[in-house]
Amino acid sequence: MKWNSCLKSVLLLLCLSLPLSVFAEPVVNINTAAADQLVEVLQGVEPAKAKAIIDYREANGPFKTVDELANVKGIGSATVAKNLQSIMVDDPQ
Repeated sequence: MKWNSCLKSVLLLLCLSLPLSVFAEPVVNINTAAADQLVEVLQGVEPAKAKAIIDYREANGPFKTVDELANVKGIGSATVAKNLQSIMVDDPQ
């Protein structure tokens, strides 16, 4: 009887944690991502905008903040805002 209770607790814990990992949004590092990764992860970013992101970081160095992405021609703050959960920058050191 005690084993059955323990098993139920473990199964309940697994079931509760599953949705968190299943629904986690993908994240892309805008300092290292290739164009196809940017297109795949970021909403509203098609190949031309992905190329603009890469061109910007090559010309200006790595992004220091996520908000700096709005400086890329064709991106803007609205695109950044809707993708905040999917964008990361690494430490540019």
